[in-house]
Amino acid sequence: MTALPAADVERDTLLARLQYEADPPADAAVARIVGNWAEMPSDASAQQLRDAHQAQWDRLQQATALLQQLGDNGSLALWRAQAPELDPIIVQAVQDFIHAEQALPSWADHAQLQRAETLFMEHGPLSCILLFCASLPECYVLPDLAEVLHRAGQLEQRTEYRIRSTAAMIFPVMMHGGLASDAGTGRAQILKVRLIHATIRNLILHGSPEAIKQAMAAPDATADAGIVPPHPALHGTRSMHAAMFGAGWDAKARGLPCNQEELAYTLLTFSFVFLRSMRRLGLGCTDADEAAFLHAWNVASSVLGVQSALMAHDMRAAQQLFARMQSRARQHPVDPDPRPALGRALMQAMEKSIPVTVLKPFSALMTLYLCGRPTAHMIGVTERTPMVSRVLFALLMALTRAIDAMARRVWPQFSIARLVTRVLGYHLITHLLMDQTRSLALPTHLLDRANGMLDQWSEDAHAPGWINALEDRLTVRGSWRGDPRG
Repeated sequence: MTALPAADVERDTLLARLQYEADPPADAAVARIVGNWAEMPSDASAQQLRDAHQAQWDRLQQATALLQQLGDNGSLALWRAQAPELDPIIVQAVQDFIHAEQALPSWADHAQLQRAETLFMEHGPLSCILLFCASLPECYVLPDLAEVLHRAGQLEQRTEYRIRSTAAMIFPVMMHGGLASDAGTGRAQILKVRLIHATIRNLILHGSPEAIKQAMAAPDATADAGIVPPHPALHGTRSMHAAMFGAGWDAKARGLPCNQEELAYTLLTFSFVFLRSMRRLGLGCTDADEAAFLHAWNVASSVLGVQSALMAHDMRAAQQLFARMQSRARQHPVDPDPRPALGRALMQAMEKSIPVTVLKPFSALMTLYLCGRPTAHMIGVTERTPMVSRVLFALLMALTRAIDAMARRVWPQFSIARLVTRVLGYHLITHLLMDQTRSLALPTHLLDRANGMLDQWSEDAHAPGWINALEDRLTVRGSWRGDPRG
């Protein structure tokens, strides 16, 4: 066996350690909110479990209601919950966490943040295509991360919910002023996500991650230290919280759920994978733009509680870290493997949004094109597609690259690839994100900002007038305002 380079050995050592690190401030806040779970035998009935833990479910609902009150970034430092009817211990726990964690890191560069926001906004619907067909598919490569989603039923049964909840964080972060402006809402949204991650860990581990770590490190630790037995009675429940609580977990073999490695990997899918996909579409950015985009997501990572050792500051470092994380994932096959079901559910959700039958496989083909065959195979996106769709997609991609290469001699910013991806992006945005009749309707303040963003995206500033006219013929403007039929 060939020895690993020293740099990879060092990365593996770091990543192995950080599998057992989570987010102490958020975990402590959730522990205060939830309190202690009653110990119940693994053969307890679903009703017995509900009765024994009703107080915990109620406390989680109160905390969820509190988080809906969070507003813009400027209000976080002095935020006070308007909820006199709620348990004051819960209110104080949420307030203490928000006040302590709301600030940007001292190294945040506002000019870099603005440059990244401009890049995201300029590419408009293409940014969402890369989310649907590259970032989200790459998210499901890490088996333990996929397992958490699988056990919660979020992708197979609640695919669109998962898509919309992810967009509900990315949009506030990348909109103008999302992280740095007082009027932005990016930091508030990230803090909500931190508490959601901590809640997931608390549910799966039946308590604080620190308690599990202490049990495994104790001198008299038993062979089953760190193992949380499943509750079969909760298998198949429609409640996400109950499904996580009943799933079971082996922390000794798998690390903590939603650990530092998994958080950093997920953020790399929003930053590095976005930029890598731009390159693969022939729309590569300048080095300065790429560095600014990575910086913005490093700032977001810091607010999310990710350690600085897991942040990449240039594309080369990001590629190396991302590749090492994926390599580690491939070394640990899982059985049964939840990833193919998750990937297929994601593709099916996108197919429903594409009106022309022959074009429906384009979402899977675009994912294969952007992510590569190894990732597509792991998430079940290499199933046979109709020959006519594959040929049409291959011709379209080849033709766009050829036309772009020739046309850019006259118009440096010309891109048919942008036209194709913008048209496809509009269909996915309007059906999967902006339709308020679906589960997880976007909050009004976010919907209003997203509508304004989509208005800005209605024309491609880099394209000639005839390209925008053609795009108008291929899309239905205004269809995002509540009626997916336009």
